[in-house]
Amino acid sequence: MNIFANKMVVGVILGIVVAFFVTFGGAPGLLWLLLFSVVGGVIGAQLDGRLDLARLMSASSGRGRG
Repeated sequence: MNIFANKMVVGVILGIVVAFFVTFGGAPGLLWLLLFSVVGGVIGAQLDGRLDLARLMSASSGRGRG
């Protein structure tokens, strides 16, 4: 199994790396780590086709209802 074939995992890993570069340690560092990990995971899930952000955004704005 190639772990880098899953774009969601790669997105989470990149989010963690970026968070460490932005801030080093402490409570704010933990919050940055969580934020960038979630953002990376969402972007990776979108690229993998596991998540459809356009459909979610149209449904939440009310335009998805007929």
